[in-house]
Amino acid sequence: MTTHAPSPTSSTSSTGRAGSAGLDPAVRIGLYETMVLSRTYEEAILREYHADKGPGFDIGKGLVPGEMHLSAGQEPVAAGVCAHLTTDDAVTATHRPHHFAVAHGMDLHRMTAEIFGRETGLGRGRGGHMHLFDPATHFSCSGIIAEGYPPALGQAFAFSRRDTDQIAVAVTGEGAANQGAFHESLNLAARWTLPVVFVVEDNDWAISVPRDVATAIPSNADRAAAYGIPGERIEDNDVEAVYDAAQRAVARARAGDGPSLIEVHTLRMWGHFEGDAQGYRPELAEVPEHDPIPRYERLLRDAGVLDEDAVSRIRATASERVEDAIAFAKNSPLPDAATATSYVFA
Repeated sequence: MTTHAPSPTSSTSSTGRAGSAGLDPAVRIGLYETMVLSRTYEEAILREYHADKGPGFDIGKGLVPGEMHLSAGQEPVAAGVCAHLTTDDAVTATHRPHHFAVAHGMDLHRMTAEIFGRETGLGRGRGGHMHLFDPATHFSCSGIIAEGYPPALGQAFAFSRRDTDQIAVAVTGEGAANQGAFHESLNLAARWTLPVVFVVEDNDWAISVPRDVATAIPSNADRAAAYGIPGERIEDNDVEAVYDAAQRAVARARAGDGPSLIEVHTLRMWGHFEGDAQGYRPELAEVPEHDPIPRYERLLRDAGVLDEDAVSRIRATASERVEDAIAFAKNSPLPDAATATSYVFA
């Protein structure tokens, strides 16, 4: 695979485009399908999460108790990056992980069962939605900020020692880019020339803190130059620009040339967590008009890549897969209380 990465000490900035006329139509449809499947999944989880939280809103009640962080609006990041990966590659995601889990090919049945706390889940129902661990797809996530970066280095180091072309992708948010683990990971990955791609999802809000209040520079991609690796920022939540940037970064990692950093200016359409009133967001009323899925659908329709029949078929297929996974989870048994101390360290 040819790589067109910038020089190791440069930092580039990409802006959104009207689309890649030269991108294969099958690839463009694949990106759209992934985004639709992810959104369909999140909408179903949203529905089931709120179905029995009342009266009022009791976070501990219902089929899906506890916190819930959904990724609607951030689908272009996962779709564009994971289009270049196989399930032999590793992905470490954040506390908002579902779009990357879906895009990376995780089994929807076992993933949903885990979110519902069922015995058939990935972690036998012990972990919930922020702790999805799947050896079959080398996927993991965590509720700890920037936690996924150091483990990704370990996986990348193992891949390089085995002399494979597998790579690791480490995802975090723009707020987590101010954590020490972020900088330590970039430094070590660069020093050891590890096959890892660092991804920063800039959705403007570190919970309720705006990025320009918390971060000293406009683009975290500029920080890559401090570690001698390529950095690239994608504006406008552009899935095809993400796809192009990820292609360069993944090719560089697979070729043994070391890590890259991609930051995507994306969009968190819903609250930081379900139940978040979002009173801190002055732009909240304008959010729906920036939804990346109808925007990309219009682009593909205008290009003649999609028509009404194709859109209906893609949506119906996504809905069928998701509802089947929801039904599987609901029909799966809860863990036996007698096994509460099983599968834990002592």
